[in-house]
Amino acid sequence: MTGVPDLTAMLSVLDSGARTHEDIFTGPALPTPHGRSFGGQVLGQALAAAGETAPDGRGLHSMHGYFLRPGVADERMTFEVARLYDGRSFSTRRVQAYQNGAVLMSLIASFQEEAEGLEHQEPYDLSGLPTPDELPSVWERFGHLANEGRASWILNRPFDFRYIDPDITFEVEHRTHTQRVWMRSRDQLGDSQLLHSAALAFASDYMLVEPVARQHGLPWATPGLRLASLDHAMWFHRSFRVDEWLLYVLESPTSQGGRGLTHGRFYDRTGVLVASVSQESMIRLPGMGSES
Repeated sequence: MTGVPDLTAMLSVLDSGARTHEDIFTGPALPTPHGRSFGGQVLGQALAAAGETAPDGRGLHSMHGYFLRPGVADERMTFEVARLYDGRSFSTRRVQAYQNGAVLMSLIASFQEEAEGLEHQEPYDLSGLPTPDELPSVWERFGHLANEGRASWILNRPFDFRYIDPDITFEVEHRTHTQRVWMRSRDQLGDSQLLHSAALAFASDYMLVEPVARQHGLPWATPGLRLASLDHAMWFHRSFRVDEWLLYVLESPTSQGGRGLTHGRFYDRTGVLVASVSQESMIRLPGMGSES
């Protein structure tokens, strides 16, 4: 797995030192087989940049972003952070991701200091589910394809995904709008909760379109299939570590107009809900119309 990116390095944005009304950061490139920047990388780096400007003691609790245009995978990105608000308990930041002067993505992130209050959650029943150790890794499934160029996008991700429901790489065994996957980062990360949150945003984007494709019997290998993230929202409920196994539960309640909506929930090994995500994606097949 020599081609696996260092996740901590990927999320280590650099302060350029430039100041207008915004803070300016740069993030490293992540080459992809198709040459387009990966949305999860943009999200993770944007959140890392926003967090660099947040007051100490305030943790990321939500983000809402729109993908506006595709980026080039082998070029660095610039992140412009605007400090919109610092109140008694909350801070709000807007982040614009740029390449060559064009905005690729725009998001708003909110940070909150730790507080007591009402608490409830819907626990997830893990009984009867296979554990991660009982499921094959992607290298065990697809390692024989290591010498094929595009297989690197599956094999060399900085996260270990283990499918409870069969993956849809080459075929869809059963059409359903739901999906469950165990996941964790390949690298051990530090103790910064911001780093773990940014890493989870990074990882979440890999498969949010899969329940939509699964429902319609479309494996990733479908000729001419084009997929793109349109918008992305996340809520971070409780502290967690992305270098420990999390259960990623996804469902797609609807698709229409070339768009599919997916909701996802992340649970730790005890069934505690730690984060939630929603995303609408673009899905195109040959003859279905132009891209966004």
